[in-house]
Amino acid sequence: MFDLKTLKEIARVPTGKKPDAIIYDSATSRVFAFNGGSNSATVIDAGTGKVVGTVDLGGGPEFAAADGRGYVFNNLEDESSVVKIDARKLKVEQRWKTAPCESPSSMALDKTNRRLFIGCRSKVMAVMNLETGQVITTLPIGEHVDATAFDPETNLIFNSNGEGTITVIEQEGADKYSVLETVKTVPRAKTMALDPKTHQLFLSTAEAGQFEVLQVGKVR
Repeated sequence: MFDLKTLKEIARVPTGKKPDAIIYDSATSRVFAFNGGSNSATVIDAGTGKVVGTVDLGGGPEFAAADGRGYVFNNLEDESSVVKIDARKLKVEQRWKTAPCESPSSMALDKTNRRLFIGCRSKVMAVMNLETGQVITTLPIGEHVDATAFDPETNLIFNSNGEGTITVIEQEGADKYSVLETVKTVPRAKTMALDPKTHQLFLSTAEAGQFEVLQVGKVR
């Protein structure tokens, strides 16, 4: 934990083995660290930095998203499924298969329409109903997706792929989607962040021992 004003370290919080993703749930003021090496999530009180519990996931976690209503969703890549976690009770409430999506890796969430966007290593993005777990549709994306982002102002969904592309998908309605375009980046530029204020995407990659940050202009 760091103080955002001074950038000084406040504390170090123990997690499970190989934590791979971390998110903050505003409804409970809790931080969830997903541990790829122990198939669990370590839950931390954001105010005190104390561990308040551990959630057994029953599979290898990848990325996650919180809906702001007290539920956290996480991909289980090795199980090709999504778990719905009660962030207050610290228990898995639902398990939903992602077929025909296989090896779900990335995730973004549309809070208004209650939809999950799941990037899958089987080269598709799945759209899942947040209430029922039903996979509504899948759309083709690039190879080795690692991050998905949703911009609610432009209704665009972005999937960054390790092959060196971003697949841009347009949300035409809660259950209607189409691939808009493919943006070329550079190989292995698969870690991505969206700035919702400027509508810009940022990606990182390492080439020949150097670290680069790519700013992919305004997304629309």
